[in-house]
Amino acid sequence: MTHELLSVEPTILVQDAVQLMDKHNIGALAILSPIQDLLGIFTERDLLRRVIAKKLDPAKTKIEQVMTPKVMVAQASDNAMDLVEVMFREKFRHLPVVDGRKIVGIISLKDFYKCLLQKQL
Repeated sequence: MTHELLSVEPTILVQDAVQLMDKHNIGALAILSPIQDLLGIFTERDLLRRVIAKKLDPAKTKIEQVMTPKVMVAQASDNAMDLVEVMFREKFRHLPVVDGRKIVGIISLKDFYKCLLQKQL
């Protein structure tokens, strides 16, 4: 899980969000309100399906127009294998993790793969 959570406000431009994702080598950003409520998530898949495929201009499109709103979240105390099952069943690659109402990170399938590989080595 990414413990150094990168988040943006819904008014950021897609172009700026993608540059941030590239700079930090991450596949998803949490979209937070000014009072830090989770509004949604923006992923590489959102970029492909909702921006590029629809020929929207990333320099003029706000994240709030193309993010995935109302995302499912995991609790920090959830069992890791249960989360993997949910992610595969729902076809999620990224899942925000909350502790109570506060978002604390985003877990990705890549995180699970890394963990499995480390245990096998």
